[in-house]
Amino acid sequence: MMVAPRSPGLAVPDAFPPSVAAEEQRMRLAWAKRPQKDPRYSWSNAGHLLNRQERERAALRALARHDFLPLASKSILEVGCGTGGWLRDFVRWGAQPTDITGIDLLPDRVSEAQRLCPPGVRLECGSATQLPWAAEEFDLVLQATTLTAVLDRPVRRQIAGEMRRVLKPGGLILWYDFRFDNPWNRDVQGIGKQEIRELFPGYKVELRRVTLAPPVARWVAARSRLAAAMLASFPFLLTHYLGVLLPPAV
Repeated sequence: MMVAPRSPGLAVPDAFPPSVAAEEQRMRLAWAKRPQKDPRYSWSNAGHLLNRQERERAALRALARHDFLPLASKSILEVGCGTGGWLRDFVRWGAQPTDITGIDLLPDRVSEAQRLCPPGVRLECGSATQLPWAAEEFDLVLQATTLTAVLDRPVRRQIAGEMRRVLKPGGLILWYDFRFDNPWNRDVQGIGKQEIRELFPGYKVELRRVTLAPPVARWVAARSRLAAAMLASFPFLLTHYLGVLLPPAV
């Protein structure tokens, strides 16, 4: 599998190792099976809206605890940026578009992100296993439901290593992902705290449970937003971890 085009001036290897190529091909096929426009993730869906708003509050609290707000002076990378939803959130939270970068494996998702994101946001189509940036380039590195889509454990470790490599000393990794398997989707595999610590050795892990189980949120919020918000206070009903990973002090 050839590497997708990169920015001018960046060295590009001819091919990925076979294990990476196989896993990325599996991911492409998994995404190809998904509907282009899924009504479950529409802003008109009360459950989706509830969870997105709760996720935003939790992310802002996590960043504020470590004096990462405002974001105006921070360089930001999202690994597995998809169509750029988080990238646009960062702009709303005060980041300069020219300080925001995203990379994704799938060209159609990158094209959609280019259409939706404001001018200045940098977008790359390529592999997160070989990030085309120098070491210690970003203040904030985000992964959101990317690593759970990688089923091959060595490939997960390689991506996590690249995230660690490009993070500046004193920076933060922002994390949002499934904490256990999704019984309705065999193309994802949850990541618990122990594995997160193994992926980011020496890092301080500060995570909290968030996101009311989406099938529950969709059914309940359509009938009572108050009832859905009350259910979101029960930790066993929350499917994701959200928080920050802090690198070891230099």
